[in-house]
Amino acid sequence: MAPVAAKDLELPPSSALDEALHLSKCSEHPARLHHLTSTILHNLRYQHDWTSLSIHAPSSPANSLLLRPIIAGLPPRRAYIHPDEQVEILKAEHETGKSIEQTPEPEWVLPTHWEEKWSLAQFAAVFDALDTAPIINATSSEGAEETVGYKWRGKNRQKRLLLATLHDDSTVVYYIVHDGIVKPRQN
Repeated sequence: MAPVAAKDLELPPSSALDEALHLSKCSEHPARLHHLTSTILHNLRYQHDWTSLSIHAPSSPANSLLLRPIIAGLPPRRAYIHPDEQVEILKAEHETGKSIEQTPEPEWVLPTHWEEKWSLAQFAAVFDALDTAPIINATSSEGAEETVGYKWRGKNRQKRLLLATLHDDSTVVYYIVHDGIVKPRQN
């Protein structure tokens, strides 16, 4: 059997984790934050079926670097419905007798570790550095002003994010966090 030359061997394609770790070397954030972000991104993509995921490190208005990388993505279904929008949807469904489709909206996801201690000032800095909603190519706002509940979606919605908290056993818990006070949901 003839020896195989090194140039004849092809490497297997890189995995999603390899690509995420490679991206983490291209930033000013510490590696631990990129590993945390990569773990949360992997959880969103493969456990919760999110699409259009990307990692951002936006600058705040003061042009300082955001505290950590943040994820933008599109969940498979709506993550949050404003209580007033919920009432409007229920009224419209009752009047028309038809179910109103709830298309998912792009969301920000803030990766954290369960041992971290966050202050209101840190959350305020994150919200100050973010737009109301991430811009994702898959979303379209065409004709959005004619749909039920448009007043609480897209550019009209209040700033919010999903706080993704990673535990040492790799469990991830998600909480919705708003910038400011929000009317409580009705059950």
